[in-house]
Amino acid sequence: MIARTFFITGANSGFGLAIATAAVQAGHEVIGTVRSQSSREAMAKSLPALHTVICDVTEFDRIPEVVRQAEDKYGPVDVLINNAGYGHEGVLEESPIDEMRRQFDVNVFGAVAVAKAFLPRFRERRRGFIVNVTSMGGMITMPGIAYYCGSKFALQGISEVMRSEMAPFGVHVTTLCPGSFRTDWAGRSMIRTERSIADYDSLFDPIREARQAVSGNQLGDPEKLAAALLTLIEADSPPPQLLLGSDALKHVTARIDRLQQEIEDWKALTVSTDG
Repeated sequence: MIARTFFITGANSGFGLAIATAAVQAGHEVIGTVRSQSSREAMAKSLPALHTVICDVTEFDRIPEVVRQAEDKYGPVDVLINNAGYGHEGVLEESPIDEMRRQFDVNVFGAVAVAKAFLPRFRERRRGFIVNVTSMGGMITMPGIAYYCGSKFALQGISEVMRSEMAPFGVHVTTLCPGSFRTDWAGRSMIRTERSIADYDSLFDPIREARQAVSGNQLGDPEKLAAALLTLIEADSPPPQLLLGSDALKHVTARIDRLQQEIEDWKALTVSTDG
C-alpha cells in the first residue's frame, strides 16, 4: 500500500466519517471538511489524526482558497472523496422548487465546485483520483425522491465526462454508487417535505413509513464501504462506477434489463427517424 493524502468532504458523519477513519487507520494522511467550529472540535476529540478544515460546499467562491490552504499546509492531495450531500424526500408535486435548488446546490454544484478546485492541480501533476459519491439513486429512481435522484443522476453524468476529460492526464474518476447503508441519510440528515395532497397517500405514505422504520438497520455496513473504497483507490484501472451493496446490484441490474427490453420493443420506431 502506498500512503496517500485524502481530501474528504463531509468527513464528520456517515460515509465521510467511515472513510476518514479507515484511511487514517491504514496510515494515510487525511484532510476532512466540516461545516462548523463545533464539529471541528468534536472531530479533534474523536479522530485526532484527522486534519479538519471548515468548508461549506455551497460557498462556491471560497472553495479554491480552502483547497489551496489545505495543500499548502498538508501537501499535495492524491485522492478527493466528494462525499458531502444529503437526501430530500417528497412527492414532486408537493415539493417546493427552493428545496430542489438547495438539493442541487449541495449534491451537484458543491461536488463540482470542489472537483474543479482540484482538476488543475491533478492535471498539472499528471496524477490524482476523484471519487464522487453518488448513489444507486443515480442509476434508478423511486417515488418520493425525485430531487435526490435528479441530483445524483446529474453528478453521475458529469462524472463520466470528467473521467473522459481527465484520463489523458493520468487522473482517475469513479462514482461510488451505494445502496442502503446504516447512515443518517434516511434519519436526521434527510429533509422531508410536508404532505399536502391526499391523492398521493396510498402511494407515498407506506414508502415514507418503511424508510423511517428501517433507518439505522439497513443492510449496508459503512465500515465495509470504507474498506472497499481503500481497495478501489489501489486499482490500476478503476471502473467508471462502482456499485456497493447487494440491493444496489439487484435494483440497477433490473433497471438495465428493463431498459434493454424497452429499446428492443421500440427499436422500429427509434430507427424510423433516420433520413
